[in-house]
Amino acid sequence: MPKAYMGKFLFVDLNSRTSWTQEVPEWMRLNLMGGKGFGAKLLTDLIPAGCDPFGPENPLMVMTGPLTGTSAPSMRGCVVTKSPLTGTFLDSYFGGYFSPEIKYAGYDGLIILGQAQEPVYLWIDDETIEVRPAKHLWGQDALEANESIKTELKDQTVKILSIGPAGENGVLYSLISCEYNRQAGRGGAGAVMGSKQLKAIAVRGSQTVTIQDSDAFRRAVLQANTELEQSEDVQAMRDGGTAPAVDFANETGLLPCRNFQDGTFEQASNLSDVGQSKHLWLSSAACMGCPIRCSKMGAVRTGKYAGFITDIVEYESAALMGSNLGIADVRAVAHLVKLCDRFGMDSMSTGGVIGFAMEAGERGFIESPNGITLEFGNVQAAEYLIRSIAFVDNDLGKILAQGVKRAAAALGGDASAFAQHVKGLESPAWGPRGAAGTGLAFMTADRGGCHQRGLPAPLEVTGGEWEGKPVQALAVEGKAAMLISMQNYLAGTDTLVKCDFGGFGIQPETYAALLTAATGETHFAEEFDQLGERIWNLTRQFNLREGLDPADDTLPKRFIQDPLPSGPFKGHHFSVQDMAYMVKDYYALRGWDETGQPTTETLKQVGVQDLPVFEKKRH
Repeated sequence: MPKAYMGKFLFVDLNSRTSWTQEVPEWMRLNLMGGKGFGAKLLTDLIPAGCDPFGPENPLMVMTGPLTGTSAPSMRGCVVTKSPLTGTFLDSYFGGYFSPEIKYAGYDGLIILGQAQEPVYLWIDDETIEVRPAKHLWGQDALEANESIKTELKDQTVKILSIGPAGENGVLYSLISCEYNRQAGRGGAGAVMGSKQLKAIAVRGSQTVTIQDSDAFRRAVLQANTELEQSEDVQAMRDGGTAPAVDFANETGLLPCRNFQDGTFEQASNLSDVGQSKHLWLSSAACMGCPIRCSKMGAVRTGKYAGFITDIVEYESAALMGSNLGIADVRAVAHLVKLCDRFGMDSMSTGGVIGFAMEAGERGFIESPNGITLEFGNVQAAEYLIRSIAFVDNDLGKILAQGVKRAAAALGGDASAFAQHVKGLESPAWGPRGAAGTGLAFMTADRGGCHQRGLPAPLEVTGGEWEGKPVQALAVEGKAAMLISMQNYLAGTDTLVKCDFGGFGIQPETYAALLTAATGETHFAEEFDQLGERIWNLTRQFNLREGLDPADDTLPKRFIQDPLPSGPFKGHHFSVQDMAYMVKDYYALRGWDETGQPTTETLKQVGVQDLPVFEKKRH
């Protein structure tokens, strides 16, 4: 095994309370590198087709990359499992300090199998592995459980993943809290963890990640940091994190407003860096080894919700819990997001679900609870719904805890017309009616509606260039080729596991130089695209095996039926013909047949067909 890798996975079976290690196969390292690549292959090979996401055979995996735990800037970790929300592949990324600790404990990834008979937490102290009772922690919120375990272990430096009541109660979009203010948020990994009666994973490591060529690695790290310093996009992230995107999205008609009924919000600046710097921020903060420092720690100091510490309200949360709900007070939005964090719920999906519920209330599909009016702008209603969902303690909470796709089916009638999701995953905070390629990105993302698999929107709405040509926002020609290039590169570098924001500055050649120096093996910039194409076909195969209907490569009805009422793209919506053109073009360029199935020739060409099967071997 080359340097930078620890060379083994840690398996833990909660049924038998046993653990063992397995060597990372050389073929897996050479063909899939780490992170998303490892997770996609392991998930494919470890679970039977049609596996119940809440069944004992569905693994919960936490993967690192070869540069995790080194001084390479802006590295993260990822959680991989089968999503209970979509029934398809799920990888969810998180920053902070937990993933390096996995490497320091001696592992390239954690693979949790089975289900405990009663609540437990997992304690990993280098090679000492314990499954400990957690009845006393069950019911605590995610942050309380973190502190309780650190107190119990008498070590505040231990790194912890934990779930809140939402994960315990099976809310299909519950998250995993990865230390304070960092979450593996999307797709319901917290509910999978809850189904295993696993309250938390605590890790402490004492090992080091070794480097093959220290001098070359220092030079590559210096180059990476220089590229970050020279990037205007990175400087913007340092100044305001993702919050300035609220004003950008509003000006370009992409901001979700009142459950995506509109693309502009008259009080958007209250939610952007303008409002947040005034009411919340006190200082900057960073994940381990990251010079970007995109976090903005602070506190709500005035008004009704004063008295709690908060991180930056990221763009997605500010938009989906703010403008999408018609709420303009960023202090109230920070309060709602903090509730989601503590209860262990994805604030993106939660914002989408509450937006759906508020519109359903205004349209008469849902009767408002006693003392609560379900209408846009009502912070009290949003707080009521968050608590009802997290604790599933009333009928409305039980319906909404299943996500907008299932909630719309339960309500019946025309409710699906205002359920904003793709393949069951609630839409991200970029209304695509003014950006055709962004719509295609949501339609084809391997985990459902997602902006992190490729986001053409900033190029589309600003007339930016792609391969030397200006990008036309509403044009459908050429969008598939542009998106595939983005998807391949992002999937390829998600094997590292790198932060998307680091990718705003660090060049492919520099990532390759970091890998070469760290491992002692020669890497090239071009291999990230090749690796990403391999992984994209691997996850597509998995999703089809698990029952994905290619007809679901489509957009929510609102984006097709309802023209934008305001903004620079006023009057535009997607046509069935435009969507069909882009999907057909996308399938053809991917080497998939007309039904969206990768052909045998394509699977051979990209290196999926001949990959060995990873076999679990209990020692």
